[in-house]
Amino acid sequence: MSLQRLLSSVGPAVLSGVCAPGGTAVPVGDVVIAEPDGGFDLRPGDVVLGVNLTDREPALRLLSWCAERSAGALLLKAPVAVDETVVTAASAAGIPLVQVEQQAGWAQVVSLLRAVLDSEGYADSGSGTAGAEAGDLFGLADAIAAVIDAPVTIEDRSSRVLAYSARQERGDEARVATIMGRHVPDEVNAQFRQYGVFHRIAQDTGPIYVPAVVEGTKPRLVVPVHAGGDVLGSIWAIVPGPVPPERAAAFADTAATAALHLLRRRAGADVERLVLTDLVATVLHGQEGAADAARRLGLTTGPWRVIAVGVRCPDDEEAERQRLTVWERMSRFRGSRLRSPAAIVGGVVYGIVPAERVGPDADDGPGWVETLRGTTGKPAPLIAIGGLAASVPGLARSREQADDTLDLLRTGLIAREQAVHDEVWATVVLRHVARSAAAARIAGVGPLQQLVDHDRAHGTNCVPTLYAWLQERGDPRAAAARLHIHPNTLRHRIRRLQEVVALPLDDPEVRTALLLQLTARQYGGAEGGPDDAVGTSG
Repeated sequence: MSLQRLLSSVGPAVLSGVCAPGGTAVPVGDVVIAEPDGGFDLRPGDVVLGVNLTDREPALRLLSWCAERSAGALLLKAPVAVDETVVTAASAAGIPLVQVEQQAGWAQVVSLLRAVLDSEGYADSGSGTAGAEAGDLFGLADAIAAVIDAPVTIEDRSSRVLAYSARQERGDEARVATIMGRHVPDEVNAQFRQYGVFHRIAQDTGPIYVPAVVEGTKPRLVVPVHAGGDVLGSIWAIVPGPVPPERAAAFADTAATAALHLLRRRAGADVERLVLTDLVATVLHGQEGAADAARRLGLTTGPWRVIAVGVRCPDDEEAERQRLTVWERMSRFRGSRLRSPAAIVGGVVYGIVPAERVGPDADDGPGWVETLRGTTGKPAPLIAIGGLAASVPGLARSREQADDTLDLLRTGLIAREQAVHDEVWATVVLRHVARSAAAARIAGVGPLQQLVDHDRAHGTNCVPTLYAWLQERGDPRAAAARLHIHPNTLRHRIRRLQEVVALPLDDPEVRTALLLQLTARQYGGAEGGPDDAVGTSG
């Protein structure tokens, strides 16, 4: 594993880079705790933890020891981690220096780092650490339930249930639905959000009492689970009413233990997601090694289609939550055993799905699409489905088609929330023509711009009239019907626009050139947008 991946997997709530003279792409080995006398076993690439070092001189001696043995990185806490002399020495020695946040315990850091390094075997073994951690979490949930004397769930920051305790029969219908669906029902979550529960989880560290805000539910006591400034999740206990302060305090104390488990679990999941993202991106972009990546993803027998999902949310944090929710749902569609290789690449959630499941001829394509559309609330995500890929090399093309289709949905050229490339290919072609025309600046060539300027100055309809006439190959009745006007009005407009600018419309090359220019303006190739450039009304 590289130092870069190690840092990104653990996250800035625990580790942050101070200096990396040779970059962070360097490979790292085991985790080693430094001994005060320097008599510890250290191999090249090992990550060294300067536990309890608070003075400059011991830190410099440890740094020198690490440099002599080509350590992979040195981890320190402030103030020595940011001491100017130490940072300068680390830079000169070529040793990456990483700061450990003050709130993170050293035992926690060791456990977390080793969990991340151990999980690197995921790509080869086909399984990650999440399953191993799940058993520990269920045991922890039972232990927490004994502390608070109530059934509990441990949830991540997106309200997904990670584990739950025994005695859930003491809960309510919402808790049953939560456990069955492994996610808090949307309508219940909306009530909690309106009550301000999630805002308090993000801000507070103590227990939060939530009365029965939803009809048919019981009160809850919630403990946020934080690590540094990062919200990892929360613990929810169903209680009969307000809890005595001493018991609530004991319940709150369990968050520290839960934080360690959630950090380890998230680190493993992040590594799995990074590996999976690399594999999926390799296949979808047709990069070198795509065949091997497809084999490791289990893509053995086609045909397939690529799904591209774009979320629509102005808030960055909420958009990320929605993408993760879509990714999880796509990885395993509810009510189905099918698992789809899925990844978030460039802000878009991609999935590779057997063709019989999605597309115009799919057995249950609408059901799958509706499953995805219901993942994020309002506004619903935009779902684009690429063309058929009969083989692994064809997946790159299907991804391009899904991207093109998603572009149409985002720009509103197709006024829908979902589309299949097979059904909108003509619009895709016109969109590409518009972009090519814009790059070549053909919209401003010839007399067309004079008509555009005349319409803007005098409020006339020369451009839409000409566009409709060309689309209908000079048929005045059909063109008039397209503009919702009388054919005689259409003929009058054609005569008037030729008084504005001379257009030899009997010349087929002129007609073709004008239609190309107007199509480019209609599909986004002109300044001001398609409506301003062409228009459609009479």
